[in-house]
Amino acid sequence: MKKTLFLLLLLCGCTMGPDYKRPDTAPADAFKETPPGWKEAQPRDEIARGKWWEMFGDPDLNALIEKIETSNQSLAASEAQFRQAQAAIDVARAPLFPTLDGNVSVTRSRSPVGVVGGTTAGRIITQRSAAVSANWETDLWGRVRRQVESAEASAAASAGDFAAARLSLQAQLMTDYFALRLLDAQKKLLEDTVAAFRKSLELTQNRYDAGVAAKADVVQADAQLKSTLTQAADLGVQRAQLEHAIAILTGVPPSQLSIAPRATFEVQVPVIPPGLPSALLERRPDIAAAERRVAAANAQIGVAKSAYFPDLTLSAQYGFRSSDAATWFTAPSHFWSIGPAIAQSIFDAGLRRAQTAQAIAAYEATVANYRQTALAALQDVEDNLAALRVLEEEAKLEQDSVDAARLSLQLTLNQYKAGTVSFLNVVTVQASLLAEERNAVNILNRRLAAAVGLVRALGGGWQPG
Repeated sequence: MKKTLFLLLLLCGCTMGPDYKRPDTAPADAFKETPPGWKEAQPRDEIARGKWWEMFGDPDLNALIEKIETSNQSLAASEAQFRQAQAAIDVARAPLFPTLDGNVSVTRSRSPVGVVGGTTAGRIITQRSAAVSANWETDLWGRVRRQVESAEASAAASAGDFAAARLSLQAQLMTDYFALRLLDAQKKLLEDTVAAFRKSLELTQNRYDAGVAAKADVVQADAQLKSTLTQAADLGVQRAQLEHAIAILTGVPPSQLSIAPRATFEVQVPVIPPGLPSALLERRPDIAAAERRVAAANAQIGVAKSAYFPDLTLSAQYGFRSSDAATWFTAPSHFWSIGPAIAQSIFDAGLRRAQTAQAIAAYEATVANYRQTALAALQDVEDNLAALRVLEEEAKLEQDSVDAARLSLQLTLNQYKAGTVSFLNVVTVQASLLAEERNAVNILNRRLAAAVGLVRALGGGWQPG
């Protein structure tokens, strides 16, 4: 008996299938797009860890971001899926322990005893039973333990999905918010331009009244003014749609959110030092989730392989059974049973072999997905690093273009007043200045979007840990 017990305990320590080892990914110690002279990050202590959006210094933006955590329905669904995955761990762990069941029954039956006078005679029997039974399927080959291992890895992957969803929603809201604010900046720019064009129209009308300008000049000035008014009005459609998108992200109907326009919008693109090791990408929630899915699939190989071995079930039952209610719970009516049962599939037409092959293929698929996710993350960082580097240079060149266009307009206006050039020259230079100024705003919008994209690509900041 002792030898048998020892053998059972020894077998209970067996676990089928390969132990998990994290797959290798493509090595990348540094980022290609990191320009010379950039230094390692110096995190700002005044910014709370994790609240990376605060580096942009916009209180209205901060308030909107906080609403995502409590009100966004997509995030709420992701959080519920995470809790579902956590509950699945307990479901997988339950078979490690015996089950205990209770049963009470009262049945009445009629049994024939013979034929008397052409009529079947019988008697009615009442059978009363009360019993408690226990069953335990011993986890000899680690099938249940591998199920628990898989469930725990799946729950960790779900946690990564939840974090990735939150990070994505935060980045999306920030991108929409900055686009909206820069539309306000463009609207202010167009309003200022409209004011300047009104003065040009007034100047041209006065010169026409004085007989020193042609009627065509007045028509051109008026057409330019109306065209700019149309452009300013068109921005209202884009702004309304961005405001509606922000409302949905914060979990409220579009009719309940109104973001007041700002006369000025001053924001500095944060200095996000990309001179950091690519190992930071390991904390990206989507990469973490993909890696945990590899672990879950690896455990399922052990589950499939354990089916090749017999199952050992220990069962016991104790209770009382009697046809007489008076003697139901007395010693003579009690019964019990105890014993093991071994079950082994002898022929399954290749089912277990196919299930094992299926589990191995699923594991290899998750490995490939994990490696692809890591590669895509590297590309994501490189793309945004390149965008920040190029757009910073472009912003400086564009500012020079704006300054040159302003000077050109001033000189052309003076020439027009002196009668040395036609009003067509003024119209051309004014349109050029407006285009350059709007382009400068668009470049700022792209730089902010790239900054948000880089922080998101790095997993929500560049602080170590």
